[in-house]
Amino acid sequence: MKVGIIGTGYVGLPTGVGLAELGNEVVCIDREPKKIEALKAGKITLYEDGLEELFHKNVKAGRIKFTTSMKEGVEDADLVIIAVGTPPHPVTKEADMKYIHAAATELAEYLRGYTVIATKSTVPVGTGDDIEALISKKNPFANFDVVSLPEFLREGFAVHDFFHPDRVVVGANTEKARNVIKELYKPFEGKTNMLFVKRRSSETIKYASNAFLAIKIHYINEMSNFCEKTGADIMEVAKGMGLDSRIGNRFLNPGPGYGGSCFPKDTMAMAYMARQNDVEMTLIKAAIDGNVKRKKEMAERILEAVKGIEKPKIAVWGLAFKDGTDDCRESPAMEILGNLLEHKVLVTAYDPKAMGTACQLLGDKICYADTMYQALEGADVL
Repeated sequence: MKVGIIGTGYVGLPTGVGLAELGNEVVCIDREPKKIEALKAGKITLYEDGLEELFHKNVKAGRIKFTTSMKEGVEDADLVIIAVGTPPHPVTKEADMKYIHAAATELAEYLRGYTVIATKSTVPVGTGDDIEALISKKNPFANFDVVSLPEFLREGFAVHDFFHPDRVVVGANTEKARNVIKELYKPFEGKTNMLFVKRRSSETIKYASNAFLAIKIHYINEMSNFCEKTGADIMEVAKGMGLDSRIGNRFLNPGPGYGGSCFPKDTMAMAYMARQNDVEMTLIKAAIDGNVKRKKEMAERILEAVKGIEKPKIAVWGLAFKDGTDDCRESPAMEILGNLLEHKVLVTAYDPKAMGTACQLLGDKICYADTMYQALEGADVL
């Protein structure tokens, strides 16, 4: 199958490489010339375990190419996947759809023959309808269907998750579109759960899943506070809870709160959609507010621990929003550091993957260690 992928970020690039590995002809499209030049030169623009090897293998085999030209990526494609960002609006916190709308409007001009347009990006309910309208307005004679094909790739494990998905959700309103997606995922037939639903249901599933996990993280952090006050051990409590198959043991590790490119953005977008539809979602609101509070509490605890120490030195292990990635977007560590640096503390940090990304954001505000143990030298708090 010939596949065009719009966007070469943490979703688009692993998806493109994965589809090429399955034997498809893939063209990845990105507006940023520097990113495309780097990819053409064989340089991966992000870190994902196992991605580089597959990238070089499929580039060499000629199954994946990179371009800034929408025409080149779309005109011969059977399937076009939109995998661009949907960042939160700075004021309303709704998903900003400008990149989605721009991609849909531009690709419309180059559609030739029947084409399926699939949204991999996390998009508000009803986005498929909007894309249909935009394409039809720009190209009234286009023969296409729009499907929702939400991604469930964990950053740091995207390659593994692509080849071993726990489910594939497809929101398609026509049998013709469903058949195209069935053909795309034929290598996974009998190996994973494939769920075909209405397009709006598919768009909702992604938000509902991320919001639920965020709530679970918020819950265990609240339970951690309770255990500290009562003398219980939160790790023992979490283990006991996790043995219940109805609860499960994942996302039951207390910590500084959730971060990354998905949970903060998607919970706020979900809350916005709820308000727009006059639906009260108290659990999601509690998770959002509790997550902000949790990070402030972490900074306050650290400052309390170094109270009275002149020029306290704080060691930090981990700068990305979680292990196994270089992504520092909405990282709890970065937010906590921001609070700490307002109090004139000295910070030395180490992260095996995210040092470069963190340096771009923090510059010389902190020191960067070559090893985790070097970061500890002279530290008052870890």
